[in-house]
Amino acid sequence: MSEQNAPAMDDVAAVEALRGQMAQVKQELSKVIIGQDEVVDKLLICLLARGHGLLMGVPGLAKTLLISSLSKLMSLDFSRIQFTPDLMPSDITGTDILQQTDDGKREFEFIKGPIFANIVLADEINRTPPKTQAALLQAMQEYQVDAGNHTFHLEKPFFVLATQNPIEQEGTYPLPEAQLDRFMFLIEVKYPTYDEELRIAKETTGGAAAQLNPVLTGEQILEAQNVVRRIPVADHVYEYVVKLVRSARPGQADSPDWVKEMVMWGPGPRALQYLVLGAKAHAVLRGSMLVQVEDVAAVAEPVLTHRILTNFHAQSEGITSADVIERLQEELVRV
Repeated sequence: MSEQNAPAMDDVAAVEALRGQMAQVKQELSKVIIGQDEVVDKLLICLLARGHGLLMGVPGLAKTLLISSLSKLMSLDFSRIQFTPDLMPSDITGTDILQQTDDGKREFEFIKGPIFANIVLADEINRTPPKTQAALLQAMQEYQVDAGNHTFHLEKPFFVLATQNPIEQEGTYPLPEAQLDRFMFLIEVKYPTYDEELRIAKETTGGAAAQLNPVLTGEQILEAQNVVRRIPVADHVYEYVVKLVRSARPGQADSPDWVKEMVMWGPGPRALQYLVLGAKAHAVLRGSMLVQVEDVAAVAEPVLTHRILTNFHAQSEGITSADVIERLQEELVRV
């Protein structure tokens, strides 16, 4: 690494402080969340990389509890939107209400919706039709909401953390590709282990409720995000990221023949950005000031899984997008 790209001493100290704060967050979360360490780590990477997260799993796996508990540790404004089939876009963004002024006139006043918060929990996001899901698009990408003739800017930090039930469950709608692409991570929440479920049975059925202590402020989160973005990345890591994403697209001349046979469409340029940012956050959490290929590999699956769509041929053979990602990484390592 060249001297001009070397991390500043202030950033080294900031990374050490940040690791301590994240350890505190995980310790506090363990008071109410048993297990799910991998899910917590991925959520923290999302937050540090300034990304949005989509948690997918069957009901009852504490997805909503995890997100609401995380908001309490960060001293941020929190709102929860329960997505239902009859939810309207204005129920999310807000609407104009006719109000009477002090001088007797009537004027429209915009009443802000629940999207105006620092952490927005979109609970069971695939329970509502795509038209309403799309109400989140502008806010997630541009950090603003257009309503009538006015544009309202959202206060940062701003995260959308959504939960989703598996699509095969009754009463769900598939998320449009444009909506899925706004999420940095697709995080699969799995069933707890036997020992974890034994702890759940013992520790969550008593009368005492755990008290969570705030760990971070909004200003500290913004500074942490800035520190993550300043982490240097070597050229060979950038090249690995570009090769990985391009090889996952069936339309690319340099993609493997088997990808063209198995994949219907692949990831776009936003995947490149999220792979780099996710790798930076992963490096910071393990205490490194330099991003390695291994950091990219650690975040490849949650970044790429929902950006790769396998075709009928692959599905008939039981090949998933996760299988495609794993094989591509193995082939790139051998090159």
